[in-house]
Amino acid sequence: MKIGIVGATGEVGRTMIKVLEERGHDFDEFKLFSSERSAGTVLSFNSKTIKVEKLTEEAMKEGFDYLLFSAGKEISKKFAPIAASHGSTVIDNSSAFRMNPDIPLVVPEINSNVLKGYHGIVANPNCSTIQLVLVLNPLHILYKLKRIIITTMQAVSGSGRKGMNELDSEITKNSDPTVYPKKIAFNCIPQIGPFCENGFSEEEMKMLNETRKIMNCTCDVEATAVRVPVMYGHSESVYVEFERSFSLEEAKEILRNAPSVKVWEDYPTALEVVGSDLSHVGRIRISYDGKALLFWNVADNVRVGAATNAVKILEHFLK
Repeated sequence: MKIGIVGATGEVGRTMIKVLEERGHDFDEFKLFSSERSAGTVLSFNSKTIKVEKLTEEAMKEGFDYLLFSAGKEISKKFAPIAASHGSTVIDNSSAFRMNPDIPLVVPEINSNVLKGYHGIVANPNCSTIQLVLVLNPLHILYKLKRIIITTMQAVSGSGRKGMNELDSEITKNSDPTVYPKKIAFNCIPQIGPFCENGFSEEEMKMLNETRKIMNCTCDVEATAVRVPVMYGHSESVYVEFERSFSLEEAKEILRNAPSVKVWEDYPTALEVVGSDLSHVGRIRISYDGKALLFWNVADNVRVGAATNAVKILEHFLK
């Protein structure tokens, strides 16, 4: 079995290596790739040291069983099709292919069926979307989603190491922002990605489009995505209306039995879920008019929202 990781020295790439190791994987051949700047870095996997190689077109023509990509949209657009055309199945963490109708967008607990007999590029969804649909899907199966109103509070690690460095630099050195449009230290920025013509940000439109594609539904999704000065862990305040009637206790019981979901009697916080591979839910309640379910949802965005979901897709193929 020949496996590779593209973008291995980044925040998500390093976490992919860690998650593979934690989940007991080992491979006959395991290669790591990065930009020229990071090539030569030595990383560890299962007590073995691996020297990171420079990403090249020739390397992508070697023919891997599976390649995990986490190197950004433009890198994926250039190199993933080369790898796929030479027999590799690519699991891509960027937004490059998510809305391509011919490419599956997968959260294994929900729609792994679309992978049956498939080879090529598989898209890993957006971090804030993954943790949300893990909670919503078991409710949708019984009650059928109608409308979702969500406000996200997203950690700077969602921007990779550069976002984390910016927050640290602003706190310790009072430096000016270069990654975000405004200062993130001791602040909240209601913009993630550029704004679209409709006034929604790119991140907000991802939540609409990706939720519908993963769950194969046409529900409304009204999102406000906010960057907050937290290192790890995306938090979401969620309001959900359904087509069918529901009860609070039944909804809680459904979530208690849902895969990869943990229900809290009070509420989780970002600090408490770092390192977890579950989507955590608390403050579950019914709206005053009885029409909607409200809850608080938190997950480790680098793991649940990126690395672990990609590894779970790989594991589905390996079965």
